[in-house]
Amino acid sequence: MTEKAYFAGGCFWCTEAIFQRINGVDQVIPGYTGGSSKNPTYEDICTGNTGHAEAVEIFYNPEIVSFETLVLIFFTSHDPTTLNRQGNDIGTQYRSAIFYNSQDQQTTIHKVINRLNKESVFNDKIVTEILSIQNFYKAEEEHMNFYNRNNEHPYCQAIISPKIKKLIAKREDYLK
Repeated sequence: MTEKAYFAGGCFWCTEAIFQRINGVDQVIPGYTGGSSKNPTYEDICTGNTGHAEAVEIFYNPEIVSFETLVLIFFTSHDPTTLNRQGNDIGTQYRSAIFYNSQDQQTTIHKVINRLNKESVFNDKIVTEILSIQNFYKAEEEHMNFYNRNNEHPYCQAIISPKIKKLIAKREDYLK
């Protein structure tokens, strides 16, 4: 059985690289969601005018990894307390958002956020948007599997590699 999850955690290269390493995740596809225009391109969404966020579509086996675990990993992998930015990436296209495709997913997202806020896991409150998935547009081929193909790229070394090291340190039990 395969289910889908949709996360926007800033740069989709980062989010893709994180979830590719999780046991039970079969495929991670970078793309765009949350906006109004149809079939946006990378250049379109970089303007910040389409309303889309850089996101990933995840195909996973819920018998191996739960949606709740994926949500927790998502919150571990980026800063969900900054509005419309991740590090130096600023704009609505880099916002933190989870796009649910069922009432159960929506309930789980709220449960996890409430728990993390109650436990003061972050210094500030979580500002992650919680929205129903409407459309997901696959990114261009050059964005697919970016980190694994370009891990020597300066952005990958400076931004993505530290996130993967953090994942290994905090969530090693979920890795492939």
